[in-house]
Amino acid sequence: MGATALNLPNLLSLSRVFLAPLVVVFLTLRIEWGDLIAGAVFILAALTDTADGYIARKRGIVTNLGKFIDPLADKILITAALVGLVELQRIPAWMVVLILAREFIVTGLRMIAAAEGVVLAASKGGKAKTVSQIIAIVMMILSLPFATLAMWVALLLTVWSGMDYLMKGWSLLIAPPAR
Repeated sequence: MGATALNLPNLLSLSRVFLAPLVVVFLTLRIEWGDLIAGAVFILAALTDTADGYIARKRGIVTNLGKFIDPLADKILITAALVGLVELQRIPAWMVVLILAREFIVTGLRMIAAAEGVVLAASKGGKAKTVSQIIAIVMMILSLPFATLAMWVALLLTVWSGMDYLMKGWSLLIAPPAR
């Protein structure tokens, strides 16, 4: 890894990878203030996602490490929180499976697109999905009113944005591979 790869946006992305287990630990240890600490850590980690992208674009320091670690860190953080919430029986496992299935499908589709020289950029639906998931997860961690409704909204946006990506990339899936 060259010095340019260890820039502030990439360090912020990496911090999400290290903060994700803390969310689960504080959420599932059942200690006093555990939910509040887990919620605060999750919010801090989610804010690094906004910050890293903003700083990278503003300073023009987009790197391959950043392109790799940023979406991976997002998935690790969301997955960690959802797994903790399943363990506490605050969210049904089938919802988490649907959310994770969408992530695997879109990631696989992006890999195929990249191999074909096509970029599947983040869509508005994908961004709405992410925001809704973060809000719903925070509400679930903190056991706030309407958390279940927020998670249903997040689930619907997740499925909808996944279908949108599938429709946009369908021709890549059915086309023979480039040689």
